[in-house]
Amino acid sequence: MKQSPGSQLLTALTAEHAALVSFIALLEREQGMLVENRTDQLLELSEQKSTAALGINEITEARRSLLQKNLPGLSADAIHAWLTAHNPQGLAVWHGILALAERAQQLNRLNGELIQMKLRHNQQSLAVLSNAVNKANLYGPDGQSSLSLGSGRSLGSG
Repeated sequence: MKQSPGSQLLTALTAEHAALVSFIALLEREQGMLVENRTDQLLELSEQKSTAALGINEITEARRSLLQKNLPGLSADAIHAWLTAHNPQGLAVWHGILALAERAQQLNRLNGELIQMKLRHNQQSLAVLSNAVNKANLYGPDGQSSLSLGSGRSLGSG
């Protein structure tokens, strides 16, 4: 039995909503790791985020395709009007999707800022350590003092 366009769209919207909820949970986990300095698991989480983002893109394209079959244009107003007329239940899910997408965008931006702050901090720490190492090198690789006393003569050479 073939689903009606409204039913197909509701299924697509529900899948997109669920995918966004899962994606936001990943972003919130990432934020927690960044705030608590638990960066050892970020690479694994990054892979999960990439996979989830690809899934969301596929689901979104399926939803767009369904909408294009039923709407002359895909403007927010046209989608709202069509859902109001043909699928009020879908309209509520659509509003949830819009709110979730905005939340995901905010979390992603904030997480990016946290990553940039950590990166700057790490670069500053490395610069301080590198400077300290350079100042502490009193002897060169040949075992001779690397300090210059100004005259170019070594001690005791008269």
